[in-house]
Amino acid sequence: MTNFTDEDLDNYLQNQVDLRHRQVSKSVEDVQKIIKDLTAEVSSKDARFQSIANSGVHNTSLKDQPALVSKWSALLRGRCAYNPAIQVLTPTLFLISVPLQGLMGYKERRTRQWRYYTLSGSRLLSPVREPEKLHQWLELESFVNPSQEWHDSRMTIEGDIVPAKVVNVFKEHLEASIKTCGLTSKVSILESVGSVVRVAVETSEAQIEVELVPTMELMNYWPKRARWPRLFRRWPSTERARCIKSFGFNLMATSNYHWLMSFSRAEQVLLSNIDEDGGCRRKCYRVVRQLKEDVWCPGSKPVITAYHLQTLLFWTCEKYPCTRDWRDFRGCVLRLVQKLHKCVSQHYLRHYFVRSHNLLKYSNTNELDDVAKKINNFLDNPGTYVH
Repeated sequence: MTNFTDEDLDNYLQNQVDLRHRQVSKSVEDVQKIIKDLTAEVSSKDARFQSIANSGVHNTSLKDQPALVSKWSALLRGRCAYNPAIQVLTPTLFLISVPLQGLMGYKERRTRQWRYYTLSGSRLLSPVREPEKLHQWLELESFVNPSQEWHDSRMTIEGDIVPAKVVNVFKEHLEASIKTCGLTSKVSILESVGSVVRVAVETSEAQIEVELVPTMELMNYWPKRARWPRLFRRWPSTERARCIKSFGFNLMATSNYHWLMSFSRAEQVLLSNIDEDGGCRRKCYRVVRQLKEDVWCPGSKPVITAYHLQTLLFWTCEKYPCTRDWRDFRGCVLRLVQKLHKCVSQHYLRHYFVRSHNLLKYSNTNELDDVAKKINNFLDNPGTYVH
């Protein structure tokens, strides 16, 4: 077996990983500028949709919460170059949240029987698809003070805020805004299945596929289904966990009926502050991500994305919370790869905040098995891939 050393890994970081990071950062910069202009134009047509410049800490709903804004800014100062609305799933696939406004004072309502409709408003007698653990129903009554603009049959049915209808309205505005902004040569809307708006954006580096998702950012509220932090866990610290929960969660319009729970702000803070003790967690994550993209699972629509690797990293940090557990760079990389191999082989990776949800539940099992074989080949001869 050909092995590798810490020096080999450092060279790999400098020659491969850092190059990728610079290329992706340039793509993010180009995409961010274009989508920022487009969403600003959409917002001028319909104030329920905000520019991505107003995402996260810049959300207009936080104007009356200066303490939360200050806390968020302090945690991410100098550590996060990307707009909080942008998630890089692969070098050529981005997920961008488009913040919604006009719905204030969210409160979690008691679960009722879920209702389903056609987009024209006709009631369906049985569910098209049962809701997942991360799914949530949403109605105007979930908010203390919904603005009058949301009492609109183009967005709601019988008081239910229907994600498919929200997406349809957003898509109409987006198509018009692409023309208004003179971006027809740089942005084109792609065909998609279900309630997803996909666009192709031409950048100086490559063509990037972007999924644009209308998103409700619910600050200062943590959902009951996310039972976190777990008892007797030492990572993250109690104080850090309390702080992270104050940033709340999102509900994303990704399906016809169900809003998808997302914890992107919490995940961003966890990842940004992950090596405060001087460990090598983030370096390990970057190495494994590069190997995934180059060797195990390349392509624009991989079965395993950076989000899966990030989730795996959080679980590993929770299991190995001590600083001494993250001093051996080579050993830590191999440990993370072994855990990835186990998850992919078993087709099972728990969501970090909602443990009952399997992130690989609907993944192509043949593709997962193929990735597992490639990872196993790496573990048999790791030095061949890193040298």
